[in-house]
Amino acid sequence: MTVSAKCYYALRALYALAEHADSTPLKASEIAERQHIPIKFLEAILSQLKGGGYVNSRRGVEGGYFLAKPADRLKIGEVIRFIDGPIAPVDCVSVSRPKECEYPGQCPFFGFWGRVRQSISDVVDQTTFTDLMKENEGMRRVYIPDWTI
Repeated sequence: MTVSAKCYYALRALYALAEHADSTPLKASEIAERQHIPIKFLEAILSQLKGGGYVNSRRGVEGGYFLAKPADRLKIGEVIRFIDGPIAPVDCVSVSRPKECEYPGQCPFFGFWGRVRQSISDVVDQTTFTDLMKENEGMRRVYIPDWTI
């Protein structure tokens, strides 16, 4: 399974919004700067995420974007499927868009690819943006040395 750049940027934008604890919306330019996403690409992604019900926006000087639902109810897997489509290493094991196997007879890899798809789905469908923030909590801490003797 390969996650497209568009999907990766969408996940990072949603992460920035989830991480933004303030009640004010976050401007697209701030998201772009924090997550190193090209602003024009980000604007198109935010528009798609808004259409999918993942983000809301507010217009005006105090405007910007915010999550449409709490970060603890927003699963990584649903965003990946929304942006990139089915999560399957090969088409024949896709749950939402299965394709008939091109291999004549019984494919010796069908069960294997099915387990791979299930393993990936298990991880992405059980992980929320809150889970990611908790997992990465230590990255936000700044070390301040204490030179007291």
